[in-house]
Amino acid sequence: MRALDTNILVRFLMNDDRRQAEKVYRLFKEAEKNKEVFFVSLPVVLELFWVLESACNIARKDILDAIDALLQMQILEFDAQEDLRECITDARLNTFDLPDLLIAHNAVGAGECEHVLTFDKKAAKSQLFLLLD
Repeated sequence: MRALDTNILVRFLMNDDRRQAEKVYRLFKEAEKNKEVFFVSLPVVLELFWVLESACNIARKDILDAIDALLQMQILEFDAQEDLRECITDARLNTFDLPDLLIAHNAVGAGECEHVLTFDKKAAKSQLFLLLD
């Protein structure tokens, strides 16, 4: 199995560099044909959230829809996929920062953490976080 870097997914979603996007489309078509699966790590998803939101100015709903669509692709295997799905569901119900939500869902989803300690007062409004005073 091969893993994907964030820029591969950005090119796929944004088609902002036509030449590179075409390479990604061909790669994905070939993977579908050969039943190949690519791994997407949590750091890649965190960076993807940041790039789409900060660098590309994509609306939150559109980011969540895009990640949800990527999760449906059979050629992609996401690290901590269930945590990511819960993060997306939760993110549709609030305005907490997407990376914060993913960090919390991953930590709590691992089953060994009750909360994520934070100094972030906005994040601490989520039941997943606990404000460290």
